Amino acid sequence: MAGLVSGFVTMTVALTLAQQLEQIISLGIFLLGAVLALLSALAWRRERDRRMAVVAVGYLMFAIYGFVVFLEYYLFSYLPVQTVELLEHSAAALILVGLLAFFVALTRD
Repeated sequence: MAGLVSGFVTMTVALTLAQQLEQIISLGIFLLGAVLALLSALAWRRERDRRMAVVAVGYLMFAIYGFVVFLEYYLFSYLPVQTVELLEHSAAALILVGLLAFFVALTRD
């Protein structure tokens, strides 16, 4: 499954359409979450409003989740299936923490 091409290890993974869709959406979640976290962090830096810091952390949680799910199929070559599945499913807790962060930011005065 892995091949060595001029010093670089290349990985080819055959994915079903559903797995490809999951990866593309997860990459989108990662990129959008990272951009929104960066913009929120910049707004926090300018305003020094604690709520913006909480929102930035919330977006960062979404970005980390998207990154973990995006890497899932590539990690199968390096880690046991049970470990990768546990990592992916436990990363869903990041969504819970991100939503909680948004709730805290909205309810604080």
